[in-house]
This record gives sequence, C-alpha cells and structure tokens, in this order.
Amino acid sequence: MKISKTLLIMTTLLSVTYATPSGAELTQTKCATCHMMEVPKPEQLSDLKAPVIHAVLFHVKLAHQKKEDQKQFIMDYVLNPDISKSVCESNKVKQFGVMPSQKANVSKEELEKIAEHLIETYPKAEFVSMIKEIKHNGKLNALKSSPFLLNQDEFPHLTKILIHNWDKGALGLTKEQKEKLLVVRKETMTGVKKLKKQLKPLHDEVLDLMYEEEELSKLQPKIEAIAKLKAQGSMIHLKCIKETLAILTDEQQELLLPFWDN
Repeated sequence: MKISKTLLIMTTLLSVTYATPSGAELTQTKCATCHMMEVPKPEQLSDLKAPVIHAVLFHVKLAHQKKEDQKQFIMDYVLNPDISKSVCESNKVKQFGVMPSQKANVSKEELEKIAEHLIETYPKAEFVSMIKEIKHNGKLNALKSSPFLLNQDEFPHLTKILIHNWDKGALGLTKEQKEKLLVVRKETMTGVKKLKKQLKPLHDEVLDLMYEEEELSKLQPKIEAIAKLKAQGSMIHLKCIKETLAILTDEQQELLLPFWDN
C-alpha cells in the first residue's frame, strides 16, 4: 500500500513537471521577445522591434473572416513568411521587415496552440477603440484641409489605400498595373497640390474678413472662388477613382472594399 501511494505521488509530480505549456504560456515565451503584447503607449512606438500583437491580429482578422482561415494563415506565415503573404500595411512591412521563419523555434503542435490563443485573445477592445479613434480624428483632420466638395466614404482616397496595400500578395498587383497606378497617383497629387496652394490664401482672407467690420456680401466672391476650386478638386478626385478602378480587376476591388472607410 505504501509503495502504491509513493508511486501515485511520483506520477502526479511528474505529470505536473512535464505538463504541456498552454497557448498563453507559449505565446509569452515564443512571441513576446519581439512582439509587444500590451496596447502600446505613444512614447513606446519608437522602440518597437516588430508590430504589436494587437495590430497583427487586427489585420489578420480584417483579411480573413473565418477563424479556421485565420489559424491557417498564422501557422503558415510563422513557418514560411514572405512579403507577398503579409496582411499588414506596406509601410509597416518596410519599417519592420519580414519576420524570419520560426521553424527552428516552434513545433507545429506549439504553433497550433499559439494561433488559437492569439485568435481568442487579440486584438482587445481597448486597442480596437484606439484604432477607431485614430481613424476618426484622421478623417476630421483630412476634412478640415480637404480640397474636395465631396468627402464621403463612397469617394475613397484610392491612391492612399493602394499605397498602404501595395505589396500584399492577396491583392496581386502586377508590374504593369503598378506602373499605370503610379501615373494616376502622380497626376492626382500634382493637381491636388496645386489647388491647395490656391485655396490656402483664400481661406486666410475669409477668416480675416470674417472678424472685421465688413458686410457678409464682401465674403461671397471669395467663398465662390473657394467653391470653384474645390469643385475642380472633386473632379480630379473622381477622375482618379474612375481611372484606378479601370486598372484594377473586380477581385482586387473587392479586396480593397474593407479599407474604403479607413
């Protein structure tokens, strides 16, 4: 009887000692050395070695709606990373580079646990709220300085969206498409830049006159001049959208739809 109790105790101890680590534990040991697990503070952004894990999962879930697809993407990318597979914005890939393969550092069984934990845990509501606030503030700031009369989500800044997704393999831009799109972008930005230079002094004059003892009627010619320039800007914007959509395939347009309100 004593021997049986001793064996039972030893077996229990051994099972505890050699218990398989959980997904959360594996994530800390295998991922946290490069990826920040918390929501970053502004002063921490310059010290990041890799995208924060919240941002990675935010983009993974934006690109893949089904949980199984998210899991398969994570497992494939960690073992066989490539710029063409990236779901993060192109400027972030340029900033941090492509992560090295982790084949030597994690087993498929461990990676499966990690993937499941990441999908269940990230991104947290706090991070998503922060992203929404940043986007909202960005829209407000863009609206204040907009050279366009039309500023709805239905009229997206397609050249900006494309630059952010330029190298994503899922989008699959060909060399010929990129050359054509860069021409459209250059023409659009040149035209908009020229308009902004004309709009700025008009805006300043309206502000000055507004607080002087002048009749409102004296403001009307300047307001009409601003409206005329902004109408020209809207035509440049619409031309950009039409020409860009003509270059992209239907499938590529569909892939970009989730980013139209960014």
